[in-house]
Amino acid sequence: MFKYFFAFFIISFSLGLSLISSEAYANFGSNSAEYINPNDFDGTDTERISQAIQKAKNTSNLVRIPRVNANGTNIWMIDSAILLPSNLTLILDNCTLQLSDSSRDNMFRSDNVGLGITDPEWNENINIYGIGKAILKGANNPRATGDGARMLTLNPKLEQEKGNWRVSYGTDAGKPDRKQKGDWRNIMVLIGYVKHFTIKNVRFENTHGWTISFERTIDADLSDLTIFNEEFVSVNGEQHMVSNKDGINLRQGCKNFSIDNISGVTGDDFIALSNLDTAPTIKKKNGEITDSMVTASRWYGPEDDIEQVVITNISCENRYRAIAIRASDQAGIHHVYINGVIFKAKEGRHDAILIGGRGYGEESLPGKINNIHAMNIIGNE
Repeated sequence: MFKYFFAFFIISFSLGLSLISSEAYANFGSNSAEYINPNDFDGTDTERISQAIQKAKNTSNLVRIPRVNANGTNIWMIDSAILLPSNLTLILDNCTLQLSDSSRDNMFRSDNVGLGITDPEWNENINIYGIGKAILKGANNPRATGDGARMLTLNPKLEQEKGNWRVSYGTDAGKPDRKQKGDWRNIMVLIGYVKHFTIKNVRFENTHGWTISFERTIDADLSDLTIFNEEFVSVNGEQHMVSNKDGINLRQGCKNFSIDNISGVTGDDFIALSNLDTAPTIKKKNGEITDSMVTASRWYGPEDDIEQVVITNISCENRYRAIAIRASDQAGIHHVYINGVIFKAKEGRHDAILIGGRGYGEESLPGKINNIHAMNIIGNE
């Protein structure tokens, strides 16, 4: 009886979010003076977008990035993370935002988390809506890629031939004044300690690691996203491997998520629910740059469980999994509803859905992963 009630509740929750968002979304085509335009400011593209956000903060709370940049191009080049405050609605109006070759940072990050922020406060009500063709893409020649365990190299293939598999491409490789491993800055969109987050109708291309990652986020609505994030990227005519190119990641404390109508190709798991504590003897802190998470990668109790997640209408392709659900030790993942997955396994390497798995700290205790409901799953293997 419970599982049917749970499924009904989650579907209703998802539809409710969709209806609310659609009604609001219909108003984004108007030419309202309330929208702050980055073209009205001076400085670099990053500075102008940040100034627009600051002007909108606590006033209209609306920023629209148009297709045409005032500098005469149709691309907005991002040098460092655009920080998102509470109560912001950001409209990507047929525009392309690209990380510059000098950037070693996220493209978007909630402004309450980051390097040195050891006690983050909660943000709330952050929305990103794409109109028409809204594209977020990685650098042409990135400085760093991969997660916190990946050593940077200019030639991943050569390193792998030597037996060094935990590597990823980056031009910072070998530079003595640069960090030689990846970290959470390689995630394109990083959201932590946020209540009520929405992102709709955006295309992602060639990110430097995970496409979108959530840490301790409650009530999120993700829909109509396209992710083109292949494992190998072309740099100056040569193919280089970029590791950890997941699609959507939910980490500790993510609750009440609706993930619908997501498609594309990734170089790693398309959607990953990961509640992991891989080094329990090492003290973890918020705001460190030695990890793949910006908040502490530790399970502190049930408040850090991943729960009440609805995943529907997924079409994806990779050599890994469509959906991976992993937990370690006492960390919980429960009440997950999956309906409608079409998965093309490249090279027939893995199955569409993984529940469990090893190699990420202590093995998950029995019962800590529970109430996972999946139906209408199609794979080619």
